[in-house]
Formats: sequence, structure tokens, C-alpha cells
Amino acid sequence: MATGSVIRHFGPSHLRQMAIALPPLDEQLHIAEVFDVLDARVALLRETNSTLEAIAQALFKSWFVDFDPVRAKQQGLAPAGMDEATAALFPEGFEESGVGPVPKGWPPGTLNDLAALNSQSWSARTHPERVRYLDLANVKANEINAVIEFAFEEAPSRARRALRSGDTLVGTVRPGNRSFAFIDKPVAHLTASTGFAVLSPRAVENTAFVYLSATQDLSIERLAHVADGGAYPAVRPDVVSALACVVPPTAVLCVFNAAARPLLEQVSGNQRQAQTLVTLRDTLLPRLISGQLRLPEAAALMA
Repeated sequence: MATGSVIRHFGPSHLRQMAIALPPLDEQLHIAEVFDVLDARVALLRETNSTLEAIAQALFKSWFVDFDPVRAKQQGLAPAGMDEATAALFPEGFEESGVGPVPKGWPPGTLNDLAALNSQSWSARTHPERVRYLDLANVKANEINAVIEFAFEEAPSRARRALRSGDTLVGTVRPGNRSFAFIDKPVAHLTASTGFAVLSPRAVENTAFVYLSATQDLSIERLAHVADGGAYPAVRPDVVSALACVVPPTAVLCVFNAAARPLLEQVSGNQRQAQTLVTLRDTLLPRLISGQLRLPEAAALMA
């Protein structure tokens, strides 16, 4: 049906001429009801994730940006919503530093103090037969939309960053697009593009702090501000690991990780469930429309 001698194409008039198979109207309505249920489940999981992420970021900001527990103790007050044992871990005042006042005993530093940058990469000698690849286009605000499997020899040349549970991904190309993610329970040989900076916590208690510090609005805005390169503004990976932060004591990091990491892991679990539902929806729809699958069978698969 396509026309044109140089660039063959078809348009709306051709679409109107195409014959397509349609189930009876009542069957169409029942199919739509099934997919409304699936879409509602996916939407609820995504709304839940937004709430969980906001809670984790709010806790990080309170403890490590606004220093609310330190300010409360400085005024002789008990930190709000905090037990005595946790409150005792925070100092009672501030000290001057090269970046302004910081809690006493908490030196200013960078994410490099708490995480290694691009610590594992595949090479010509050390690589698996197959990789599952994440590129910038499929990662957005801690949501991974697709993982594409390749034989290593056929994978994009940028498929080099080996990922482990607890890693933080931050996109270095157009960082303002918020291509970042927390990696939890990855599939075997999950591999990121070299367009990401991969931050691997140097100790397990650093995990939640590193992710939330690297992806807070202040950090993303900073990266977007310093990115350069014309049509494809970017930053070097070491600019991500050089993002400024305080370096809290290990005891504080342990307590924070115990509170925040389960939230991040729940977000990842919800994402996996949502992706399963999306895949199920996209698999069922053409089969239901074509009549290959009937609604009772589809309902059994969804149960």
C-alpha cells in the first residue's frame, strides 16, 4: 500500500482502507476491562514508588543536608521522631569548615570517599558470553524500563559497566534528564552503558547514603549546570564521584542505611512487579484481539 518513488510511505487514507479483525463489541469491552485492571495495578505501584522515594529523600535531607537532629540538640531539644540511641549518635553543634558549618566531627568530603567509581568493567579478556544491557534511554528517575539481552560480541560498544546489587547509576550525558537508578538484585551480567557513572559503595552501610546523595535534586542540578559539549552536554564520570557531601561516622551511616535501604529495595521490587504486569499486558492483547486466547484463559494467567 505504500506509495512514493524516493521514500515510500503510507498515510491516514491508507490506514482507513486497511481491513483488521475485531472481536464482537461485547468482547472488546470485556478485554478493555481486563486491561484496565492491569493498568490500575501498574499505576498504583508507580504511585507507591514515588511516595517511598520521597520519604527516603526527605529523611536524607533532614539528616545530612539540613542537619535537623544536630540543630535540635544544639537547642537542647530531642530530635523529632528519633529514639534516644539514634539521637546520641549526632553531635550537639557545628564547626566551621571550608564549605561552611558542618556537624562536629563530620568532615566535608565527596562521594569518592564513600563509593568507588566504575569499579567493574568488562574487557576483551574478561566478559561473559551474554550481557543484559541498560542504556540511558531506558533509565529514568530510578525506573528501569527495559533490559536488552545481547551476545557480548553483538552488544553495543558502550556495554561495559558490570553492575552489582547496591550500585548507583547516574547518567553523565544530559544529566538534567535524571537518568539514574538504584540497582537491587540485578539479573546475571547486568551491564550499563559507559554513559553512566557507576558508584559502588566502599562499605555496605554507605549504600543508601551514596544513592540518595548522588540523586538528590541539588546534585542533579549541579551536574546539569556544569555539563558541556554543545548538542550533547555531558560531564566526566569523575565529576559525579566528586560531588560534595559530609562524611558521617560509620555508626550514623549504619542506622541510616537500615532505615532507608529497605525503602529503596521495596521501590525496586515494585518496579519488577510493574514490569511483569506490563509485559503480560503487551503479550495478552494481540492474542485476545486475534482470538488465539479467550478471556477465561487470560484471567487464569493473571491470577
